[in-house]
Amino acid sequence: MHEHDEYLYFLRRAFDGMLSALEELGDDLGNTAPHLPGANSPYAIAYHCVAVADYWLGHVIAGRRVDRDRPSEFTAKGDVRRLRTQVDALFARMQADLCEALPSQPPRNTPPADFEGPDRPLSVRGVQLHVLEELAQHHGQVQITRDLLRAGVPA
Repeated sequence: MHEHDEYLYFLRRAFDGMLSALEELGDDLGNTAPHLPGANSPYAIAYHCVAVADYWLGHVIAGRRVDRDRPSEFTAKGDVRRLRTQVDALFARMQADLCEALPSQPPRNTPPADFEGPDRPLSVRGVQLHVLEELAQHHGQVQITRDLLRAGVPA
């Protein structure tokens, strides 16, 4: 067992919860945003989480090149099977990304100042906590959005 396996376990729980909610909804409702100001579809939220984890753990911590178009994440559409495949590939990358990173060392890259993230320099552990914070928050958001869509809140 690697020291980061426990961390990845909690990330997997968040992703599995989001993917389960999408499977419950099916692709049509999963790609539907409720009629609320600023609302996103459950699919877009989960897709955004893949990009968050890949960017912060892959690019910021490990120094891997990650091309990210953050605004397009919130309008993404797709099917849950493909997203599940993307999540599985993400976990393989994250396993490799975290293998060489020591929790107390600084990350290899600094995110741009206009990225929405912590407003202070972070250690590798701090970046990991930020990713967990984002995934936990968005997991709940996907569940609430699923419940609104299932209750028939107009899209």
